[in-house]
Amino acid sequence: MRQLACHVLGMAAYASSIREGRRQQRLAHKALATHGGGEFIDQLTDLQVRERAALTPAQITKQFHAIGRGAAKGRRRTPAIIRRNRMPEPQTIGGISEWWSIGFVTDVILTRDVWMHRVDLSRAIGRPLRLSADHDGELIADMAREWAGRHGQPFRLHLTGPVGGAWSSGTDGETLEVDALEVLPHPLRAGTRKRAARNPGALLGLRHTRS
Repeated sequence: MRQLACHVLGMAAYASSIREGRRQQRLAHKALATHGGGEFIDQLTDLQVRERAALTPAQITKQFHAIGRGAAKGRRRTPAIIRRNRMPEPQTIGGISEWWSIGFVTDVILTRDVWMHRVDLSRAIGRPLRLSADHDGELIADMAREWAGRHGQPFRLHLTGPVGGAWSSGTDGETLEVDALEVLPHPLRAGTRKRAARNPGALLGLRHTRS
């Protein structure tokens, strides 16, 4: 749990300024080259945790308060010319590489990442999540729409729970049902468009329900 908090704090610092983001990228790439393999995101996460290993829980909390607003502003201020550029390396998802724009990472992935870890932390400490349809529900809906666009097949999807919903497209597709919090916090770690086209249900690990 402590390492997870350090990672989230490090990612907030990453987003707080272009200079800090580039510093972390440079060190993560250096570690990647030194170890001769692996994934960039794993090296980046390891760096963020190691650099904050000596912080006490109180210091972690204090730094979150100090950097939180700056991280949000840094993401909003990312210039369009930078947003249009793609990340320096492809992202490997489900064993398949795909290219992401910096804008996609800034606006979408970093938002989902901290939200996903909010779920993780609440479960780890045994505290219930405070969920709302106009905040958490919007994130769930955005992930569901992307999932649908990735596989491009007819489907009926029912996500249960207070921030769930129902989506459908076409006819004679799979009918899928699952708790929203069990599946969608990890939407891009399960597979990619090619894999989804073969089996949209397997993409999210969903179970079938009767039509």
